[in-house]
Amino acid sequence: MKYFLLFSILFFNLLFANSSKDVLLLHSYHKGYAWTDDISKEIEKKFKDHKDIELTTVYMDTKRIDDYSYLNDLAKLYKKQFEGRVFDLVIVSDNTALDFMIKYHEFLFKDIPVLFCGINNFNKSLLDENNMKKFTSGVAEEVDLEKNFELISKLHPKLKNLLIINDTSITGYAIKRDLNPIIEKYKDKFKIEYTDDLEISNLKQKVSILDKENSVILFVLLFKDTTGKYFTYKQSFAQVKDVSQVPIYGLWDFYLDNGIVGGLLTSAIAQGDAVSKMALQVLNGKKITEIPVLEKSPNIYMFDYKELKKFNIDVSKYLNNPIIINEPASLYKEHTKFFILSIIIILILSIIVIVLKANIQRRERVELELSNRLEFDKVLLDTIPNPIYYKNIDGKFLGCNISFASLVSSSRDEIIGKTAFDFFPHNVASKNTQIDQELLNTFATSTSEFTFYTLSNEMKQIVLNKAVYKNIDGTVGGIVCIMDDITERVQQKQFLIQQSKLAEMGDMIAAIAHQWNEPLVELSALVQDIQTSYLLNELKDMEVKDFVNDSMIQIKYMSKTLSDFRNFLKPSTKKKLFSITKSLSEINEIIGKQVFYSNIEMNFNYKNENEELLIYGYENEFKQVLLNLINNAKNKIIEKDIDFRKKAKIDINIKRTSNFNIIEIIDDGGKIDDKIINSIFEPYFTTKEEGTGIGLYMAKVIIEDKMRGTITAKNDENNVIFTIKLPHKKV
Repeated sequence: MKYFLLFSILFFNLLFANSSKDVLLLHSYHKGYAWTDDISKEIEKKFKDHKDIELTTVYMDTKRIDDYSYLNDLAKLYKKQFEGRVFDLVIVSDNTALDFMIKYHEFLFKDIPVLFCGINNFNKSLLDENNMKKFTSGVAEEVDLEKNFELISKLHPKLKNLLIINDTSITGYAIKRDLNPIIEKYKDKFKIEYTDDLEISNLKQKVSILDKENSVILFVLLFKDTTGKYFTYKQSFAQVKDVSQVPIYGLWDFYLDNGIVGGLLTSAIAQGDAVSKMALQVLNGKKITEIPVLEKSPNIYMFDYKELKKFNIDVSKYLNNPIIINEPASLYKEHTKFFILSIIIILILSIIVIVLKANIQRRERVELELSNRLEFDKVLLDTIPNPIYYKNIDGKFLGCNISFASLVSSSRDEIIGKTAFDFFPHNVASKNTQIDQELLNTFATSTSEFTFYTLSNEMKQIVLNKAVYKNIDGTVGGIVCIMDDITERVQQKQFLIQQSKLAEMGDMIAAIAHQWNEPLVELSALVQDIQTSYLLNELKDMEVKDFVNDSMIQIKYMSKTLSDFRNFLKPSTKKKLFSITKSLSEINEIIGKQVFYSNIEMNFNYKNENEELLIYGYENEFKQVLLNLINNAKNKIIEKDIDFRKKAKIDINIKRTSNFNIIEIIDDGGKIDDKIINSIFEPYFTTKEEGTGIGLYMAKVIIEDKMRGTITAKNDENNVIFTIKLPHKKV
């Protein structure tokens, strides 16, 4: 147990150690130097919330000590100081620290990634030449001299003298090099005096005598004068500021709030912020080679309100939203939250008022539109010839149009609130109530048909198209119904069916004539035989009996043909199941001989020979359709004048599928013109000079409307195929 606890402690310590990140921050300058302190503060601020980051800060102090041997000694010291520590990242600030790191990276921090900030005059070749590119990235520091000159010339359009104060430090020399071309550019606009070689007292003397009306100072750096005397940034600037009567501009933000007007300042805080964000990326696993160097220095326009006011300088003419410090708190700024809250409340109240007003106007507009729409809908309903009504879920009428009121011989006011039982026979009303209930449960639509008699005893055949409607809130409102009075159409179709039958009577009579031809010849022969036997006195009782029997056979056959003819003309009263075989057999009895005498072979092919094939529908009308199609095929073959030595064919194929019986009528009388084949079922369409054009139309009406099947026609090479599909059960 003791060893287990020891192991656990060691394990968790090791785990914690592996999860922490060790970062070294190496500054070129000393603690207390504003630039350096601001960078440190910003990095520490960004790392504060990351408890797993341990930050070690070291100061090289090269502002006060600048010697080759000193840097070499520092390298030896750091080697000893950090012996046994492995850093995850090294951050260096300013040029001296970066140069030091490049020189001693292999010696001190081999293979450790390095981030830099505050680097003046950064050149990518510096990393390439020293094989540091794969280890290093960071943020360049670049004072924007051009923009500051531009700013000074705009803020001081009457400027005559510009004094530039600098020192001979490494940074000072770098800036001097960049200043030369800019001085050359502006020398004709105003006098520019550059100084980095004066003892502090002489410098103060020069500053004190500047023309306060037309002069400006650009304070770059002053850490040492020509005597080698060292100053802090505050000490050197204070001595200049004490004797100056003119505006002083700077390049770094640490001089702000010490007496400079401002400018486009290089910010240590911005440098620290940028390098901290890069550092967190590296510590979270991102490769330093994937983080590009930020070469554009994050400089900021910053000004001191007191200095702007002192010299009556207005930066708002040239800059949008610069940072201004020391601005006195106005009433607004002191009570900003109150003002903002008040404005927000006022805005909210204004919006509420506007919304309420808009809602009132909208409601008035909607009410007017609704009123207009209701009036329009009322007129629209009344102009529709179809009877229309709508009722609630309880079956009570809520409204209707004039056509419906006329149908039930009542006024709209009399209809509203009543039910179907008040206007229709009980069986009709009961059936429709049942349909309505099913619709309310399923949200489907329904089409149904019923017949009833009006108060004037006029028969009406009506189709009802019903659907469920919903209220605005989504609840079920009730049933809406559009009625279609098809009485005239049904009567017209019946008329056309009878007309079609009459049109077929000629062919029927011709068929009967063909069928009676043989019996009449036989009866004639029998009469002649009996007459001859009688004249020759050879008539015997047995011969008379045979004559009577033979005559009765022929007479019964002729009587049957008349009965078949009579049955064909009689319409079917209702749908029923009937045999296809029986119907085709009767069709063959009627027209078979006529087809045969036309030198046409008619074949009946049953694909289900051992099964009785039944159809649900109207038997006589079905036979009428078949008779029409066969007659059309026969006539077409005759018109084609096929070689008499070769019999033509009409094939009738019958087969059963899962839901339908299929009848195909195929003839070899030639195809129908492709241009008209889609029109042959239209009413009164015909290609015959004496044709009525109703035969095929009525065939379509009977098959599709009355028997719920389909009938189609298509060409197959030189054959025409008519296909009839009919249900073999009730639908």
